[in-house]
Amino acid sequence: MPINFDLHDLQAFVAAAEIKSFKKAAESINISQPAFSRRIEKLESALGVKLIDRDTRNMELTSIGRDFAKKSKLLLEGLDEALLGIEGVWGGRMGEITIACVPSAVYYFLPQVLSKYHEIFPKIRIKIHDASANEVLSIVASGEADFGVNFVGSDESNIEFKTIFEELFVVACRKDHLLSKKKKVTWEEVSQYDFMSVSKSSGNRMLIDLALAGKSQAPNIIYEAQHVTTLLGLVEAGMGIAVVPSLAMPSKDHPVLASIPLIDPVVSRRIGLIKKKGRSLAPAAEKLYELLSALTRKA
Repeated sequence: MPINFDLHDLQAFVAAAEIKSFKKAAESINISQPAFSRRIEKLESALGVKLIDRDTRNMELTSIGRDFAKKSKLLLEGLDEALLGIEGVWGGRMGEITIACVPSAVYYFLPQVLSKYHEIFPKIRIKIHDASANEVLSIVASGEADFGVNFVGSDESNIEFKTIFEELFVVACRKDHLLSKKKKVTWEEVSQYDFMSVSKSSGNRMLIDLALAGKSQAPNIIYEAQHVTTLLGLVEAGMGIAVVPSLAMPSKDHPVLASIPLIDPVVSRRIGLIKKKGRSLAPAAEKLYELLSALTRKA
């Protein structure tokens, strides 16, 4: 069927169906009543059916009109939502972003950045995939996330890796622990205490194992967990000490946890923003990407 009517005609019909008065419906969309009547007539003529039975005093939808009114309302609502979404995201005012991030960056670091972003763009919804380094890489590569925060991906052909800073691993212990008074701690000293580590499936564990390969001072692992955040909970409970990325540690004013630089050998990792090569970010995601880049350069 050729479409010989436009959205204005549909809007007039839906207004009439909801308000049940040509005069009031015409006022609701800011046109005269004769112009409103012409829109309804145009729509009925284009469809070849009667949508509204009316006289000088009353109006009533026909059975076809009632069904068409429901469908027209859904159509207009869907179109409004789609247009608002495009306009809002383009203007940076509303929309949705999905980012993937390694858990060690989610706990303390990322919330600081997101809170600043929310102050600027309070209507933008943000979904966070907190996952292992390999999972973050996969999520970004598949397009499930707009971009990610990760320490792997620089060698992937289909991933753009933008380094934002290099992060050192530190010793995490309680403030009442003997090591907390030291300015630096060696691995040899670490091996003298109950030691906790993330499992071998963790990218952080791989970096530590590589740094200690062939060295005799590797500590004996007493407790093992999947995530750095779990280790910090165990440290806080007094179960032992751990070596974690500095990004995962709370600020110096934390009442329980202390962070001490680790040496001999030093272990580090590059934290970067990753996104799929050739993929353009939506304006809302681009603004968060830029904010992360700018803020983390100061870390």
